[in-house]
Amino acid sequence: MFKCLSQILFQEFDVSEELFKETQEICFEQNSIFSEILIKKKIVTEHQLMDAFSQLYNLPFLPRIIIEDLDTDFTQLLSIQFLKKYTMVPVKKLPQEPALSEQSDFRADTDQSVILINDPSSFQALDDVIKILGWDDVSLVLSTRESILSLINTAYDSSRDTAQQLVADMEESGADIISEIEETADLLDDTSDAPIIKLVNHIISQSVNSGASDIHIEPYQNAFKVRYRVDGVLYDLLSPPKWMQSSLISRIKVMSKMNIAEKRLPQDGRFEVKLGDQRVDVRVSTIPITYGERLVLRLLNKSSTLLTLPELGLKDEKLEIIERLIQASHGIILVTGPTGSGKTTTLYAILSKINSPDINIITIEDPVEYQLKGIGQIQVNSKIDLTFSRGLRSIVRQDPDVILIGEMRDQETADIGVQSALTGHLVFSTLHTNDAASAITRLIDIGVEPFLISSSVIAVVAQRLVRVLCNDCKEPYQPDSATLKQLRQIKINEGLGHDSIPAADETITLYRSTGCPKCFHSGYKGRIGIYEIMVLNESLHNMIMKTHDSHQIQKEAARQGMTSLYDDGIQKVLDGTTTIEEVLRVTQT
Repeated sequence: MFKCLSQILFQEFDVSEELFKETQEICFEQNSIFSEILIKKKIVTEHQLMDAFSQLYNLPFLPRIIIEDLDTDFTQLLSIQFLKKYTMVPVKKLPQEPALSEQSDFRADTDQSVILINDPSSFQALDDVIKILGWDDVSLVLSTRESILSLINTAYDSSRDTAQQLVADMEESGADIISEIEETADLLDDTSDAPIIKLVNHIISQSVNSGASDIHIEPYQNAFKVRYRVDGVLYDLLSPPKWMQSSLISRIKVMSKMNIAEKRLPQDGRFEVKLGDQRVDVRVSTIPITYGERLVLRLLNKSSTLLTLPELGLKDEKLEIIERLIQASHGIILVTGPTGSGKTTTLYAILSKINSPDINIITIEDPVEYQLKGIGQIQVNSKIDLTFSRGLRSIVRQDPDVILIGEMRDQETADIGVQSALTGHLVFSTLHTNDAASAITRLIDIGVEPFLISSSVIAVVAQRLVRVLCNDCKEPYQPDSATLKQLRQIKINEGLGHDSIPAADETITLYRSTGCPKCFHSGYKGRIGIYEIMVLNESLHNMIMKTHDSHQIQKEAARQGMTSLYDDGIQKVLDGTTTIEEVLRVTQT
């Protein structure tokens, strides 16, 4: 095998003989799989190796395979651990679309069974699978590790009972449910028979697969409800019987390393789970209420990639403004908005944009949501008195160029941030205010002097998140003149102009939500930001010295050319990105 494979690698991919032999030696010394070493050492890419295997074994290679109606019968006979170990998955037949592969014209007959494999040298494992399944006519097809693992996870996840089915199947006895609790590395690998353990795993699994950001567990007098938040909106997940309440909450508290005996005080905890190739950090918060303990689980998917500024919804003029502002050598840039409006995501996108080896970036956050390569991140810890203000005093002695303060919560933190900006640092932070102008009022309220704000703050960015229309089911319509007139009147009442609203006699095409299975019949899929950027110029500096009335500051900023959250939202409505109802939902308070 090595000789034939070496010839292909030499001729096709310019792999040197010396490097090939060196890889062989490493393989023998470490008792490793040869193909894995080749990829790990970046001698060849996985696609190149699959091409070589395809020539060597005369097998077709399909780089990316998506099967919507996957037959999951094999999940009852083969363990997920076995298939993951040997990176193979059996399928009854493959889709017939020509777009499946650019390198192969392979088409499986509809009655032919197919096994997708990543390493065709696993002969014994292949024989075992074929024997267990009892298949006679089998075709082997090469595919990438990622594609095969995705199919394995999809098959075993869809073959498991739903959370609703588990609740229905449970017997009304929870006395010894907690006794078998164990930690598990991967929820899909969990084979525990304890019903509450299975139920908690399913709740988390369904929530992650639905793209939820939070899970709410809410006890009432005669009921018990589990809800999850998807794209900023809460949906009912299931309503278990009241008798399950204590056991389910105790299971989550054990996973979070909380004191399950303490039910009178609020507690905070965390745990991490794997769901296939996804790693999810779960932050848990409990509070005692009249009918038990209320839990909220915040889900942070560490496997998701950080978004860039254009992907957040910043485009054209506003993107240019942000890119110019973040190149400043010193000053404070504030990002404002309510909880869950995407402030941290925006700041991470900004830090990723400016991050380079020649500048020193340090952050202090509560919590650190995502690890940023090349950036020093400090986690606030109140138990050891590591607060924002105390951590910030230490940060300024670390010779930073850029500082990120998770939130300006008090006067001490704000004062240190201002002094850092005045002494040559670029400072980013967040505030919980409804619009950009209110950030100035908020800073003055917590004790920062107006002249210091005027000297240090260079811009305030207010933002909200609106749901994006599902591309598979959105439908066009022509709004009536009454709707357009109403929208224009809202703007006139705000006193901020109405240039973004079409005239009542114009004919325009907007889009509305309808709902389909791909968007869980909500009509929306994903969210995008709408922004209001207030750049502090000389006119605004002078106004801040005279008054901190947010309405006056807002009007002056609008007169200087600032477009409001509403304007940006309406522009996204006209682009067909979202709906009028969504913009009104997040901007009208």
